[in-house]
Amino acid sequence: MTAPTDDARPADTAALDALFERLWADYAAVTPSAARIQALLAERGEAAPADHIALRTFDLPGIGLDALAAPFLALGYVATGDYTFAVKRLRARSYSHPLGYPRVFISELITAEFSERLQRTARGLAAQVGADPLRGQRWDPPAHRVYEALRAESEYAAWLSAFGIRANHFTVAVHALQGFADLAALNTWLVAQGFGLNDRGGVIKGGPQVHLAQSSTWADQIEWAFADKAATVPSCYYEFAQRFPQADGALYDGFVTDSADRIFESTDHRGGDKT
Repeated sequence: MTAPTDDARPADTAALDALFERLWADYAAVTPSAARIQALLAERGEAAPADHIALRTFDLPGIGLDALAAPFLALGYVATGDYTFAVKRLRARSYSHPLGYPRVFISELITAEFSERLQRTARGLAAQVGADPLRGQRWDPPAHRVYEALRAESEYAAWLSAFGIRANHFTVAVHALQGFADLAALNTWLVAQGFGLNDRGGVIKGGPQVHLAQSSTWADQIEWAFADKAATVPSCYYEFAQRFPQADGALYDGFVTDSADRIFESTDHRGGDKT
């Protein structure tokens, strides 16, 4: 991430550093491919600067979008955009920090638009979370049959039930890399290293015309302990974003709904339900 400027408040930067270190450790624990990609980039002399992270949640008291955003706002983040995903029945908001810390993208499932069974399950999971959901105070995964029932309605809900409130992806700022001409070049290199890329809607989502191009790996497949048994399921993924200058010369700071809609699917069971 970009180093804070000299006028940063030490207490805030220390707290932000600690927060992102905790979020990365939590994410990397279930995303071994992310550490491998970082190591491969480091071998090329690339630091893999972070463009943004993303968090998922249910729109329920104590864990909704506003609750997850509160710690970031308290540390100097400001809201930069609101987004709606009608098909997946999500709402989202993005946040940026003036000192160059990674952008934050938080989405929440609109539970009232799903079955009573899904709503009841979501409420039960949310009831297990403590006062600070960003500190890993997450719920225990449900039974695998409950996960599969949720997946029949929403891949997003199923993933969230299993993995709780954690960063579902970190993102490399491709425009800050030194050894790749563009996102396409990075993608070619990633494939050559053996990483599969999400090709829904095309490997590259967006482009210069919308000031943001994005790609991502598919989520790692890991064995996960559900309440009744272990099962292999998609965990988290690594994203790559190239931002382009706007008319005023400043890099685009927001997100593109159509692109994000397909990036969400990086945690889907491939070939399964895409809602």
